[in-house]
Amino acid sequence: MSTKFSNEHIKYIKSIKRKNRDILLTQIGLLLIGILLWEISARLGWIDVFLYSSPSAIWNLFIEYIVRGRLHYHVGISLLETIIGFILGTVIGVAVAMILWWSEFLARVLDPYMVILNSLPKTALAPIFIILFGAGYKGIIVTAISVSLVVTIMNMFSSYISVDEDKLKLLETFGATKFQILRKVIIPSSIPDLISTLKVNIGLSWVGVIVGEFLVSKAGLGYLIVYGMQVFRFDLVMMNVAVLGAMSAIMYKIIASIEDKFTKWKK
Repeated sequence: MSTKFSNEHIKYIKSIKRKNRDILLTQIGLLLIGILLWEISARLGWIDVFLYSSPSAIWNLFIEYIVRGRLHYHVGISLLETIIGFILGTVIGVAVAMILWWSEFLARVLDPYMVILNSLPKTALAPIFIILFGAGYKGIIVTAISVSLVVTIMNMFSSYISVDEDKLKLLETFGATKFQILRKVIIPSSIPDLISTLKVNIGLSWVGVIVGEFLVSKAGLGYLIVYGMQVFRFDLVMMNVAVLGAMSAIMYKIIASIEDKFTKWKK
């Protein structure tokens, strides 16, 4: 019986897997080296432990919060707010981008406003959103949406209008409706750009949530960071920053795995 893949193809797949494994091991190695240097610097007095803490102190505090069950509560709140803001920001942004693609008149009218909104510091507008939508979960989620919304609209709209014109003209020649062109060509062609936008939106959503929690929240990672600064517990601040980084990395990995599934045929 003949094998499904040739020996050369199998060797190529193995080389790709080996390369990916080497990259992962290098990334882990750099992280461990950084943590080790940080710990050594703290123990030898090269850095101010009061300001920068140390990995061992952060780990002990992390275990303490896990045992007491306090960390789960704060992480759960921030994660829920981020996921809601991330999903709504992406869905609304993609929908608005489709509307702008559909109506060239509307796209040209709103183009300068999109540029202005994109240049505005969204975090500076957070107090306004919180006043409008309330000093609770709604205000924080709206802040998270606002940070990623305009970026999503502009990225996806640029992706839609950059589709090959020859393909569109060919479909129009065969009598395809605009909705059919959107469904059969525009959306499939923009999937790589959508995934890239999702990767960006992960960080932007976390920024919006943390800023909102800085201002009004009584729970969440942002609240713990502010509390740590107020009581001069910089180990608490650094622990929450580490947890925040870990949560962002996990969400990024999830999107990356989705990207691998969608782009596997290219590889």
